[in-house]
Amino acid sequence: MNVIVAFPKAENGRSIKSILIKHGFRVGKVCATGAQALQCADGLSEGILVCASRLQDMPYTQLREYLPPSFEMLVLAPPNALEGEAMDHVVCLPMPMKVHELVSTMEMMAYSLERRKRRRKAHPPARTQEDQQTIQKAKELLMERNHMAEEEAYRYIQKCSMDSGTGMTETAQMVLSMMGS
Repeated sequence: MNVIVAFPKAENGRSIKSILIKHGFRVGKVCATGAQALQCADGLSEGILVCASRLQDMPYTQLREYLPPSFEMLVLAPPNALEGEAMDHVVCLPMPMKVHELVSTMEMMAYSLERRKRRRKAHPPARTQEDQQTIQKAKELLMERNHMAEEEAYRYIQKCSMDSGTGMTETAQMVLSMMGS
């Protein structure tokens, strides 16, 4: 799980980082500004941003708008700084906070992200018409040149796809290019 910590005061960020590391979280970077946090998040596919309600250059609401949707946000702030503002993918903990509350909230958020990731893998996006045509052409080429049944050709592309860790469309394109079509 990728974790970024962003607090305007460096010592606050470092203490949050050390708490998280002691409890098994991998903290990639401690930032003082929203811009730095966004730059770190852009290099990652998903994760959790732990931050104050206000950074040096922007409030957490603006930071959430620019943060990739695959990121969750945990805001640590005084209760009066958070009233009336509910946002998607934002969890708030009032300050002063207890270590066990921080850790259990992070565990809950990490579990939620992991479940969402598994659901995305279980239900990949539907193939485009173009992708379906590429796979169909590769199947037809395998059927013609290697005398395979349609099911065999499909299973061959599927197995090669799984073995190489590439998508079916990409594998079909490789079959087409290797067989000269």
